[in-house]
Amino acid sequence: MESVRVDDLVKKIVEKVTKELAQEAKGRTSVGEIVGAAVEAQRAWQWDYNLDARTKILSAIKSKLLPHAEELAKLARDDTDMGRLDDKILKKKLAITKTPGPEYFTTKAISGDNGLILEELAPFGVIASITPSTNPVATVINNTICMLSGGNGVVFSPHPGALRCTLRTVELIRGILAEEGAPVEVVSVLSDASLDSLKELMSHPDIKLISATGGPGVVRAALSSGKPAIGAGPGNPPVLVDETAHLEKAAKDVIAGASFDNNLPCIAEKELIAVNCIADDLKELMCHNGAYELKDRSKIADLVELVLTKDHKIKKDMVGKNASVYLEKLGITPPPNVRLILVECDEKHPFVQEELMMPILAMVRVADFREGLAMAKRVEHGFKHSAIIHSTNIDNMSDMAKTMETSMFVKNAPSFASIGVGGDCPTAFTIGTTTGHGPTTPLSFCRIRRCLLHGAFRIV
Repeated sequence: MESVRVDDLVKKIVEKVTKELAQEAKGRTSVGEIVGAAVEAQRAWQWDYNLDARTKILSAIKSKLLPHAEELAKLARDDTDMGRLDDKILKKKLAITKTPGPEYFTTKAISGDNGLILEELAPFGVIASITPSTNPVATVINNTICMLSGGNGVVFSPHPGALRCTLRTVELIRGILAEEGAPVEVVSVLSDASLDSLKELMSHPDIKLISATGGPGVVRAALSSGKPAIGAGPGNPPVLVDETAHLEKAAKDVIAGASFDNNLPCIAEKELIAVNCIADDLKELMCHNGAYELKDRSKIADLVELVLTKDHKIKKDMVGKNASVYLEKLGITPPPNVRLILVECDEKHPFVQEELMMPILAMVRVADFREGLAMAKRVEHGFKHSAIIHSTNIDNMSDMAKTMETSMFVKNAPSFASIGVGGDCPTAFTIGTTTGHGPTTPLSFCRIRRCLLHGAFRIV
């Protein structure tokens, strides 16, 4: 009985503190007030919580967020009207369970005749994190774990089209921090998703690093801010299938990757390049596994008009819909369980040249691997973001890796293996190709500090 009473008392205290903190936070409406509170919290987080304490608190965030994965996925789906619910749930679970934490840090030590040198990673301070509408919740979770691992604080600037789900995610994280006795303001968010608030946040003198995940305009703004920045720029990832590929697996993998969350992730397959001798067999296998080939040229023209403007820019209200939605708008009854629309075309077609972020995949035939590789290089537009190949020819795989020079390069798997789905790599939802950071980890949000002790600690 005594144990129950104590537990109830603790629960009431936590609820009271959480409520008080929420009320206090509501009083902070200006960017300056929010950043000021974040600065104070970050100092406490950096100096009062060692790696062991941070690890325990971040582990609590992970375990206590996991039951909310479906709730947050549904909220993100309702907010943005984009993507697939099952895939969004998977993305939330992925961000929670496979984002690396403080265990990712190591200390580099060098000893010599002149003494000892230690190199460790230190926090920047308070980071401004600009989040997208395509992966709003997953980005908040992923960045929170990575940034807090290194002792940083973070103020999130939500995308206007994903405001509710972003605020709810931060609310949950802050509630867990309160329960764990950690400084709640170390994770903060702007409730005003206006451009003016974003500009004020980026220019605030106490913001020491900007992490921008979103469109080219947001990334350019971050890079021109005069502050250190991590920019997740555009991508147009090609997938190349050569004559040596295991075709059935390749067909299933291409569909899985290109239709994952309706092609919203920047790493997803955006155009398919197939060697001619296997192209027909590959198409047939894809159509048996969830793809629908649109063959009628007039319907293809109608689809272009449906999803692109006259100057071939994507129509935002068409992004991330289910494949069945586009087919129905074309007057076509979609087959059951269709995930992807396949359109065979030439290299100059806008479906090849533009990053659609829709489950519409253009397929282009090439005579051989060499022609396909040259085309993949062209249509990726030099973004150096992501590329995929299906092949059993080691030379072909190696040549494509060297030629493309992308941050993410996947061989014989769906593109999402590169962020940990069926792959043994840590999860990242900010791919900092523009600034050279690649897939972000806790190391990305820290700076190197060197400490030298001269004339001592040489023991041999």
